[in-house]
Amino acid sequence: MELALAEARAAAKDGEVPVGAILVHQGKIIGRGRNACERLQDATAHAEMVAITAASQTLGTWRLEGCTLYVTLEPCPMCLGACLNARVARVVYGTIEPKCGACGSVVDLRAPPGYNHRIEVEGGVLAESCRDLLKDFFRKLRSRTRDLTSPD
Repeated sequence: MELALAEARAAAKDGEVPVGAILVHQGKIIGRGRNACERLQDATAHAEMVAITAASQTLGTWRLEGCTLYVTLEPCPMCLGACLNARVARVVYGTIEPKCGACGSVVDLRAPPGYNHRIEVEGGVLAESCRDLLKDFFRKLRSRTRDLTSPD
């Protein structure tokens, strides 16, 4: 999770929402990702999606069986859906996503009816560090926005 946090910090430096992800297979990092929605102007450029793409290229297959995704924020439905489709075995996340978390916070897509794959999920790993990074980012963003909109 520390490596995912490093990716999240790099995203924040780039002006992106600070979420980072690392995909591991047999103890080796096979994919890294950080949010890139603003830079790419792509709503699908979440850290998890970037890491899944990188991991698939590393392994030469879209099937990521036996892999673990470490991500600083509970995945949204799109990202957990991608994990399901890629057959990611396990997702470990830092802090909950109270607005659109798909691992049980808002919806639970870990094992949708009819799917032939289930994802093992563990949450709360380095939760405080992950949460604080997000809170600090949005606090600074709100402060800058206020400064831009306040009368001189």
